[in-house]
Amino acid sequence: MPYTYNKLRGRIVELYGTQGNFAQKLGVSKNSVSRKMNCQTEFSQADIIKWSILLNVHKDEYGEYFFT
Repeated sequence: MPYTYNKLRGRIVELYGTQGNFAQKLGVSKNSVSRKMNCQTEFSQADIIKWSILLNVHKDEYGEYFFT
């Protein structure tokens, strides 16, 4: 069963307004973020670290944001 990333989506919107704005801050394309959010591309460990820094997600919260 694929992940839903609802909490992750909410945090992105809360802090950046749109996935497009977040993608720009990450320095990647909007499509790159969209593919990860729709389970078409997996998150690497480096992705999780970079995203969590920009989204103020602590290590003990990774499961809530990236594995649900």
